[in-house]
Amino acid sequence: MIQLDYKDRRPLYEQVTERFQELILNGVLQPDEKIPSVRSMAMELSVTPNTIQRAYSELEKSGYIYTVTGRGNFVSSSTALHALHRESILSSLKQAVMKAKSSGISREDVLETVEFIYGGVTYDTN
Repeated sequence: MIQLDYKDRRPLYEQVTERFQELILNGVLQPDEKIPSVRSMAMELSVTPNTIQRAYSELEKSGYIYTVTGRGNFVSSSTALHALHRESILSSLKQAVMKAKSSGISREDVLETVEFIYGGVTYDTN
C-alpha cells in the first residue's frame, strides 16, 4: 500500500502523509474506511510508531482522516477533500503563472506549455 523512499530528503512522516493523501484523493481508500493502526503500519513500514502517529496527526489536522476513540482511524468524506485539494492546486498554478508573467514569459508560452501538458494543440508563437 505504502512504500517509503529512503533517498528522499523529506522526513518519513511526510512521505507517509503524502501517500495516504494520494490514496484517499484517488479513491483507493473510501470514505469511512478504517486505515491500519499506528502499530501495524509502523511494523509494515519498519519505522517507529511515533513516525506513523505524526503522519496520522497531520492527516487528521488536514481533514483527511478522523479518529474514533477505541475504534481507530477512518477516512473522511472525500467530497470536501477534493474541493480543498483542487483549490490548493489552482492556487499553486496561479502563483506559477504570476511568477512567469513577472519573469517576462509570454502568455502564449504559458498557454503552449499548458496545452502541451494536457496533450492538446500547441499555439504558434510566431
